[in-house]
Amino acid sequence: MFAQIKEDVRVAMEKDPAARNKLEVLLFYPGVHAIITHRVNHRLWNHGFRFIARLFSFVSRWLTGIEIHPAAIIGREFFIDHGMGVVIGETSEVGDNVFLYHGVTLGGLSAKKGKRHPTIGNNVVIGACAQVLGPVKVGNNTKIGSGSVVLQDVPEYSTVIGVPGRVVFSGVSADDEEGEAEFPDPMARAIECMLERLPQMERDIRQLKETVKALREGEGGAGSPSSVEKEHEPG
Repeated sequence: MFAQIKEDVRVAMEKDPAARNKLEVLLFYPGVHAIITHRVNHRLWNHGFRFIARLFSFVSRWLTGIEIHPAAIIGREFFIDHGMGVVIGETSEVGDNVFLYHGVTLGGLSAKKGKRHPTIGNNVVIGACAQVLGPVKVGNNTKIGSGSVVLQDVPEYSTVIGVPGRVVFSGVSADDEEGEAEFPDPMARAIECMLERLPQMERDIRQLKETVKALREGEGGAGSPSSVEKEHEPG
């Protein structure tokens, strides 16, 4: 357990450039306090001391502003920066080397029992106030932008932004040595289709204008009512 605490402090030192020494991190970092408390609570939960685990979890939430359910599974090298407002639900699973900013929610969309919270892969960064909701899977080496709302599975090596969250970039994966792993973006594809159609639409509008102009000129010709009236005027 002490080795785990040392690792959590070390990770905070590595990931936060404002950290000056280990004592400062151990005493003044709520994210570190929350994860250390959670590791104790998780062991208590798994050994059947669930009321005590919930009690310690409640006290930790009151002290740090971070709510982590004792049943949540969290891997190694986990770090929460600032931390206020972070919520991690009961059936959440978080991999190794995951970095959360303040206000992140790993929440559920259903009141039914069972798996209802996200599964987060390894080496994932989730930006401030982002929400990952439901039993979705976020692949390894993914970045989720601040304020995004993720409601669907996310492939590995992706960058996600928006509400709802969508993949806007996919980098190099372990299986794709040559370049990018392609994951289509529906919104970008729709815009691309519109741009492709613009020249044809402009040609159609130009042709329609010419047709209307020709019809108007034809109405002003010899067969028009005004020209016929002029022909029958008395000399």
